This record gives sequence, structure tokens and C-alpha cells, in this order.
Amino acid sequence: MPDVLYADILVEVPGIRPEKTYQYRVPPALTGFLQVGHRVNVPFGGRNVTGYVVGLGHEKAILAVKDIAGLADKKPLFNKEQLAMSRWMADYYFCDTVQALNAVIAPVLNKTTARRPASYYYNGDDIKQWRRDLEKRAPKSLAVLEAALRNPGLTRAKLAAVAGVSPSVVDRLAAKRMLRVECQTNRRDPYPGEKSDGTAKFALTPEQQRAVREIKGDLVKNRHRVFLLHGVTGSGKTEVYMSCIEQTLRAGRQVITLVPEISLTPQMVKVFRERFGQMVAVLHSRMSDGERYDEWTRIEEGLAPVVLGARSAVLAPVRDPGLIIVDEEHEWSYKQEETPRYHARAVALYRAQQTKGVLVLGSATPSLESYCRALPGGVYKLVSLEKRIEGRNLPRVHIVDMRSEIRNGNGSIFSRVLLRKIEEKIHNNEQTIIFLNRRGLNTLVVCRECGFVVKCPRCDVSLTYHTDGRLRCHYCHFRVKAAQLCPDCGSRQVGYFGTGTQRVEHELQIAVPGARIIRMDSDTTTRKGSHQRILETFSGGGADILVGTQMIAKGLDIPGVTLVGVINADLTLHMPDFRAAERTFQLLAQVAGRTGRGETPGEVLIQTYTPDHYAVDAAARHDYLRFFSHELELRRVMGYPPFSKMVRFLIRGGNEQSVREAAENMRQSLDVFTTAGKGDKILIAGPAPAPLARLKNYYRWHVIIWSADYRVLRRLMEDMWRATGFAPPGKGLHLSVDVDPMSIT
Repeated sequence: MPDVLYADILVEVPGIRPEKTYQYRVPPALTGFLQVGHRVNVPFGGRNVTGYVVGLGHEKAILAVKDIAGLADKKPLFNKEQLAMSRWMADYYFCDTVQALNAVIAPVLNKTTARRPASYYYNGDDIKQWRRDLEKRAPKSLAVLEAALRNPGLTRAKLAAVAGVSPSVVDRLAAKRMLRVECQTNRRDPYPGEKSDGTAKFALTPEQQRAVREIKGDLVKNRHRVFLLHGVTGSGKTEVYMSCIEQTLRAGRQVITLVPEISLTPQMVKVFRERFGQMVAVLHSRMSDGERYDEWTRIEEGLAPVVLGARSAVLAPVRDPGLIIVDEEHEWSYKQEETPRYHARAVALYRAQQTKGVLVLGSATPSLESYCRALPGGVYKLVSLEKRIEGRNLPRVHIVDMRSEIRNGNGSIFSRVLLRKIEEKIHNNEQTIIFLNRRGLNTLVVCRECGFVVKCPRCDVSLTYHTDGRLRCHYCHFRVKAAQLCPDCGSRQVGYFGTGTQRVEHELQIAVPGARIIRMDSDTTTRKGSHQRILETFSGGGADILVGTQMIAKGLDIPGVTLVGVINADLTLHMPDFRAAERTFQLLAQVAGRTGRGETPGEVLIQTYTPDHYAVDAAARHDYLRFFSHELELRRVMGYPPFSKMVRFLIRGGNEQSVREAAENMRQSLDVFTTAGKGDKILIAGPAPAPLARLKNYYRWHVIIWSADYRVLRRLMEDMWRATGFAPPGKGLHLSVDVDPMSIT
């Protein structure tokens, strides 16, 4: 009797101990076919659930073993490398392996069947054998066979039309095997217009050549190394990437390139397809499920050795990534906001280590964490590009003190110098970008009689007034028609305050009549392809002014832009977050870099009410090291990252009292665990209401812990994980654990 085969299964059942597997017997029908990676149906607790096969063996672990009920998919959904990556993510970010695995193979889980158009062919050697018999008995059938012989590969409808018969005649001949039917799967290409012969190349500057030499040194030796490519805006980091990608492909290895925003993808796709043609596969969340599945399949089959995409592209099924590039590595959008709360940069580092690949982190404004690691003696290698290509100068930056504007009688959202510069650029047939990191028309609706602020009934935030006459919540999408009377006191003295992108657009139309203005924010880019259409319109000269939020602040390379205006530099500066100054500096420096990329020099106007703040001043000087030194010293004094590791526990629920009590219990548990270990090395803040204290009808409290000794912090987390599994702290409550949080809202 052959040995009985057993499978270790991770079941998709919430609430069980993380990483626990259950043993099932492999039925004879599946023996020899079942593999690690298969998704199966198994009996569990009196019902059938899905699970993943993560191990196979002949040793029976328990007495009563149930049989696997059947396969959920014909093919395995993941390989051993993907399983190992999922387990690493689950271990580092303290979540279930199933949750991590589902994130890794999401395109396969959400796949849709591609349309398979059938092509019809005459199925025989010589039609003479049929002609004599069919001429009198079935002339319509003969017409179809002759048409198929003359026009092989027609669809059912076209073949019937050419033969002058109904499609049912075609069906009968196919059933009799007189016609051969072949089905082909159409690839759902998310960017079908981007074709190329793969010949586009540019001469490298001496700085670029030096950078490429540095990186290639480790590529050719298949040696793991992390490079921080610190290049000013417009210095040609993309061309350095391209040269390194070519070297990787010559070595027979694959490449993953990450970009931070979906809005960058169309532009990057064009650049990559011009160089590498159909070897490029694209992955991002705005693609349909079918498009993502088809691109995923091309990658898995080795047909697309160059992967380009947003955060989730780091999980692509690339067999041997020799090079991983994280462009704009400082960007917060690389951090996943749902479980598993992974950072794409950390996953990229893990993958590069596993395959002895090279990781390149590129940015004009690197995160403090990355730049610290690239200092002399650090684990990263710093490579700098200090000059713009073709000898272009960085734009001149002017800080406009809006307090002076108000004192001089200008209550507009635009300074007088900004309006004058915009008109000058339009007169010279040049283009302008106006940046404001807030959408909507007015950001605050207040009763001037009683002071009532109109807030979202589901979230602890004010509603934003839009041009369609509705108030909207930008967190839960609640909408309501704007009232003429105060909902609290009935007064007609309802005022609209603040500035959003819609208001900026509206005020510009009044202040600069005749200007062609387009807007790019979350409201104008809801439809598929809208990012690309807006950018193509602007880059093609179809508008004088582009008004937008942070999605226009990075990566755009439009030679016609010679002026950038920042409406209010203070919006992110005073957020309740220790990274507020860093984020402000990065946004200002990045948006300033969008100008002066052509032959005409560029200039930037930054409007602010805090012109002396070190982040604003350093951005105006294009001086990263000035900002870095100042901010690093503040972080050192406070013990914040990069001098510590941080974890945030967020508890949410529909009952405020229950949420508060659960947060207090979490603090007590942390106190117990820290007392058992080296508690003096761990700092704890909270419990306290989160800055966004209510969101989508959920009350939110949090507790934050951090420590300069990662081993101590890690030991505490592992002890709590083993003891509690970070299960929900009560009925109707949810607990999220965020390792290395990028935001504490």
C-alpha cells in the first residue's frame, strides 16, 4: 500500500492563532497532483472553508485526520518564494500569514476570465470531397466551408456574414468537425497605445556615468547592495535607472521599478516602453482585475522581465529580481494603510537580500531614515547627482510673506506678485503649475452667528463645499446639499472659509480672464485614464495653468512649465505629526522641481504665513543637507525615528466608551509587558483619541510605543503576539498594529 500523503493547511478563518496550520489527508484522487501553493476546500468546525497548502509529507501528526474536500483552483497560486515572503511580512508586521499571502497573490484571487474570441478554419485537405455532395443537398454549408477556406481565422459572426448564412449553420459544421475552432486569449493591455521599437536612448552626463558605474559594479557580480541615489530634481535619475536595467537584463535577471503615485504611471510607462517595448508589465490599483491578472501572468511566465508599478508591484511574481528600484523612495504612499501594513521599501529590501540583488532608492529629498543609513559608515552607499542635465539651473525660489499681503490690503488667496507672474508667463506662451494640497471649493462651513461648524456625521472632520452645491467628506464620501440656514441656530449667516483646488481654479478664472485652466485632483481623476488625459492635455499645450494637489508635485517632466506657485505652504506644516516638517520640505522641494526643465529657466513662488520656518527656508534654498541637519537634531532630542523604532496600536469601534476602555486596557497590558522586560528602554504615549477621533462612524483611540533598542521593542511585541495574537479587544472592536507608522492621524 503506497504511503498516505498529508498536507499542512493554512485556513482562512479569522480568530485562530496566527500561523497555525492544520493537517489534512490528501485523497487518492489528488495524490501526485496536489502541490504547495494550491488553494483547497477543507472541512473546519462543521463547515467547509478555503485554505492554502503550505507543506506536504507522509508523517501523520494527529490521530483523527480529515480529508481535503477538493481543489478551489486547478493551478497553484503561489510558489515557495512567495510563501516565504508572506511569512516574513506576517512576522515583521505582526499579522496573519493568510492576510499577507492574500496581499501577495491578490491579482490571482481577483482574476477575471479574458474574452476568448473563437477563430474558424476549414478542417480538411481538399474541399472537392464535400462540394459534389453539398452543392444540391446543403448549399449553405458549402458556402460556409468555401468561405472558411478562402478566409481562414474568421470569427463565427464574420464567417456567417461572408457566406451569407445564419450563424447556426456555422455551429452545425463545427459540431460535425467540418470546421476547426481555435480560441485565443486576448491580452488586456492597460496601455495599448504605448508601443516602441525599444531604441530610445540618451547620452549620459559625467555624473550619470559615474552613478551607473557604481551601481553596475555590484550588478555584474550578483552582489547584494543598497544604493541611495540622491539627485536634485531634473538631474536625470530615470536615465540612470534605464542603464542599470539594461545591465540586469543582459545578465538574464529581472527588474522591479516602483513609482509612488498612480498619476506618475502613464508617464513612466511611456518612458519604459520606449526603451524596453513589450518586455514591460505594469501593475497598479487603477487597472481592472482582468488587466492586473493578465500582466501578473505575463510576469509569472517570464514574458515581461521589467515590472513597473505602484506599491503592490513589489509583490510581483518575479523569479530572480536582480535589480529593484524605488523611485521617490521618501514617499508616504509606499506604506499600505490596511493589513498587512507593509512598506514597499522594506519589502524591496527583503527581496533584494534574498536574491543577492541590488536595491536602488532614488529621491531628491530622501527620507531621514534612508539618508542616515547612507552616511559614512552606514549600510547604504550614497550616490549623488548634484547638477541638472544639460547644464540647466535649479529654479529661483521666492518666499512670499502672506502676512504682508494682508497688511497691505490684499485679502486674496493670490499674492500680487504671483498674479503678475502668471500673466507674464501666459503672455510669453509659457505654462504654470499652481499647487495646493487640498481639494474642494471651501474647506470650512461656519455659522458666523453661533460659531457652529458643519461636520461629517460619521467622521470628526469638517465638510468641504464643492462647486456642485454639496458638502462632502473626503474620508467617508458622505454628501449632503449645502444648507442656506445654520443647522444649529437657524441663522442665515453661514460663511464659507478656507481654500481648496476648486476655489483656486474659480478665483484664477476671475483674476486671469481668458487663461486656459485645468485641474488635477481626486475629484477630476475618478475615471480610468483620467490622469493620462489631463497630463497629455497640459503637456501638449492645451492649457496655460494646471491646478492640482500632491499628485502633480512629483515626477512630472513638462518642459513648457516655467512657473510654480504654492498657494499655502503651511497646510502640512502644522499637522499633529512629528514628520510634519519633513513632509512639508519634501512637498515644497518636489513641486519646485517641476519647473525649469526646458530651455527657459524656471521660478517658484511659495506663499506662506511662516516664512522663517526652517523647512520652508531650506526648500527655498534647494538645500537638503540644511534641512536634514536641523531636523535630525530635533529627532535626536525627542528620541523619534530614525533614532528609534515605533509601533502604533489603533483601536476603533462604534461605541466610544468601549473604545476608550479597550485603549486603557491596552496601555495596562503594555505596562505589564514592559515591566517584565527592560521597561525603561520603551516609551509609551497614550491612550488618547487619535487626531481623527471619529472616522466612518468609528471612534478611534491609539497607544504609541517606541524605543531606541529595537531588540527590546521586538521582544515585547513577540511576547504580546504569542499571548494575545492581537485579537480584537472586545465585541464590535477592531485593533490594528502598525509597525513603522508613517502617519498618526
